[in-house]
Amino acid sequence: MSKLTHLDSEGRPVMVDVSAKAITRRVAVAAGYLELDEPAAEALARGGGPKGDPWSVARIGAVGGVKRTADLIPLAHPLAIEAVDVRHHWDSATRQAWLKVQVSCEGRTGIEMEALAGVTVGLLVLYDMLKAVSHGMALGPARLLRKEGGRRGTLVMPWAGCPWEP
Repeated sequence: MSKLTHLDSEGRPVMVDVSAKAITRRVAVAAGYLELDEPAAEALARGGGPKGDPWSVARIGAVGGVKRTADLIPLAHPLAIEAVDVRHHWDSATRQAWLKVQVSCEGRTGIEMEALAGVTVGLLVLYDMLKAVSHGMALGPARLLRKEGGRRGTLVMPWAGCPWEP
């Protein structure tokens, strides 16, 4: 069984010491969706509600979520983010509003939390942009699709139903 890295020998939470780890190129891709009821879906299909274009604001919110991850996740290391790419996809048949966030940097620790934080914050922003029309929305799930770099190398986690390949 693997040892949890964020606990000391007495079971207390600690920030992992990454100083001895090699600096490598890190990339992580995460995706998730917001499930909308009919009024919210119709508003999104029309380009938004009373608050304006929801996709543009959600994309900006996703970037902000990436940049603020170390403030949101108590034991996450602050990272020097080099690039954030945010994509969206609307599936009218399932009424799912998808976001995909890809994040990259060079560092000593993974960047998965940044990609996941970007997706979830972006989807929360989308909810906020559409809630004037309806609160009938459900967030998630959100998942890691791919990570590159570090001691594990490249990991790919396919997700059936996701509009993007890992």
